[in-house]
Amino acid sequence: MAAEVGRIEPLKCDEVAAAIGRRGPPRIPLVMAKWWGEGLQEQYGGRLRPLEERYPNDAVLVGLPQSTPSADALPWCREGRFEGTALDAATILPDWVYFDEFLEKMPDLEASGIFDEAKAQAEHLHAQGTYVLACHWNLFFERPWSIRGMQNILMDYYLHPDEVHRLHRALCDQYKTLIERAVREFQPDGFWTSDDLGNQRQLMMKPEHFREFIKPYYEEIGDTCRKHGLRFWLHSCGNNTEVLGDLADAGVDVFHPVQKHTMDEAQVARDFGDRLTFLAGLDVQHVLQEGSPEDVRSEVRHLIDTFDRPGGGMMLAAGNGIVAGTPLENIEAFLDEAVRYGIAHRRQW
Repeated sequence: MAAEVGRIEPLKCDEVAAAIGRRGPPRIPLVMAKWWGEGLQEQYGGRLRPLEERYPNDAVLVGLPQSTPSADALPWCREGRFEGTALDAATILPDWVYFDEFLEKMPDLEASGIFDEAKAQAEHLHAQGTYVLACHWNLFFERPWSIRGMQNILMDYYLHPDEVHRLHRALCDQYKTLIERAVREFQPDGFWTSDDLGNQRQLMMKPEHFREFIKPYYEEIGDTCRKHGLRFWLHSCGNNTEVLGDLADAGVDVFHPVQKHTMDEAQVARDFGDRLTFLAGLDVQHVLQEGSPEDVRSEVRHLIDTFDRPGGGMMLAAGNGIVAGTPLENIEAFLDEAVRYGIAHRRQW
């Protein structure tokens, strides 16, 4: 195996922007590549520290305040009668009869002090020349199903469409306020969010339901980002192929992860590589957990060969959180090859 590369300096903000804008970055950026997932730090402890020091974060997520009420703020939740037993079954709005009160409990995102921590972190990163992503996990599918429960929200598309639109309208207004205040407070370079729209075979909903209930609000987020010069980054697990064009139309600039075994990478690169920048995610389910270090290196090269273009248009990440049980030597191989081959591939252009 090739000797490990030495410590790599993080790319500057304009170099990450060059990858997104296809203006020839010096190497392929690493973003969320060191995504330590469940149990990994407990398993390896200080053995992860050399990786954290050697390999850069070329863009850093800065968390934004919570935009929806917590269960503690809702009296019917405090009574404990509507607690779910699993993540996708949990609900804090078990019946639309509570909806008006739910809306009244929405946090005030113009309140003083709630951006202090994010602002301080962002100012420190900007001083280092780092690309800063204002981060708010969960958008117009993940957030509603965490509010209503997965089964409920999918049935609501048929049984309660007006209420779904009212909920999305309220969420969209909150998200736009978050973005606009982040711009006032610390001027991020991009907005990172998530919406796991797919499962391992297909979308979680019909494409027409995405276009009716979700896409119009994506378009508003895209418009808000463009208005303020921000790039719109979306993490969405599962098979998103049927709506990648819609996401690009709505203003998504960067898509992550193009999940292995659910989406055809070559087809995605061919059909959408001129409209989306791909934060290509290394498979954490099988390749990283079950393969050899050389298998991992080969997969990194495959992703770069598939998605990188003469001007750029790609970055590299873990496909999701890297969990306990993943061989440490595989994680090292991933990061090493991402830098090594990421530099070499850019030089060929």
